[in-house]
Amino acid sequence: MRTINRVALPAVAVLALSGLALPADATPKVVLDQGHVDVIGIAFEDGAFDLHVHDEEHAAEYAPSEVVLTAKPGSEIAVPADPQYSFLGTPGGRAWVLPQVQDPALLWPGIGAEEIQPGVFKNDALKLDVLAVAGPADLSIFTTDAFGAPTVLVDSGNGLPDRINTSAGGHLHANWAFEAAGTYKVKVKVSGTLAASNQKVSGVATYTFKVNQ
Repeated sequence: MRTINRVALPAVAVLALSGLALPADATPKVVLDQGHVDVIGIAFEDGAFDLHVHDEEHAAEYAPSEVVLTAKPGSEIAVPADPQYSFLGTPGGRAWVLPQVQDPALLWPGIGAEEIQPGVFKNDALKLDVLAVAGPADLSIFTTDAFGAPTVLVDSGNGLPDRINTSAGGHLHANWAFEAAGTYKVKVKVSGTLAASNQKVSGVATYTFKVNQ
């Protein structure tokens, strides 16, 4: 397993790095708004899942409760008129998308299980379930192919839970789309079956996203 420094930046340093201000009554948190970040990092240690946020840019890991994952105003798009994108809302409406393909100015969200060694789980299979989304509007997670056609992995507007299948050592980048500005709480569960004992294990965490208009 990789050794990662877990870092909690002072509030002043966090705000200086992000250029963003948190509400005065909020507990200071690490604000991540650009660069390569595994917004859902998955490890398995001492018989339990460790769900975290892995800041690849600075080789740092944080507990989900320590971080605000931020979509800057530059992530705002117009919903395409293509019917394949109807899950994002009305054509011409607004959405904020953290992209599948890296844009250096925006947060580049990944889902990473590189810290889990092959053979720990049966068939190396892991399941990531998005259980609930609380926020001002819907969240969707989708991939796009070389022709721009989307494959929807998660759509909170169409009922949850939704499942993303991944694997030990796996890494996934997708588009994370929010349909209104504001704060979202995203509750996820990761589960798998241990190869040695056939025991099913799982872990749950809640992540905070902030969409700035």
